[in-house]
Amino acid sequence: MGLGLKAIEHGYRVLFTTAAAMLTTLTKALNEGRFDEKLKVFTIPRLLIIDEIGYLPIDRQAATLFFQLISRRYERGPMILTSNQSFGSWGDVFGDRVIASAILDRILHHATTISIRGDSYRLKDKLKSGVVKPTTAGA
Repeated sequence: MGLGLKAIEHGYRVLFTTAAAMLTTLTKALNEGRFDEKLKVFTIPRLLIIDEIGYLPIDRQAATLFFQLISRRYERGPMILTSNQSFGSWGDVFGDRVIASAILDRILHHATTISIRGDSYRLKDKLKSGVVKPTTAGA
């Protein structure tokens, strides 16, 4: 979110969404015959931030819609994607290894990846107080 705010401060149009919300919107638009029109909502902003990829299961149709979005933005605009899943498990996330491979091919071509390990930032105060136990070794 911080990178998105910095981009806005520098005059960039930014769209932040969760994967589930975006795919629900695109699926509804597809069913209403407005897919291309709605896809523009996610391709026009200079920076697209998609949070929580893999948090909820993605069916085959939604995986195809996600691929179309990634293909449309490929080499046209930056994206920030967050996931609690490793790239190796994206075949399971998208329910199709071929689609996942095609998505990752386009995403990773010019990407900088950052892997964050450790306990949840959201639970830091609970960890300090001892209400929640750490899940990582040495924490």
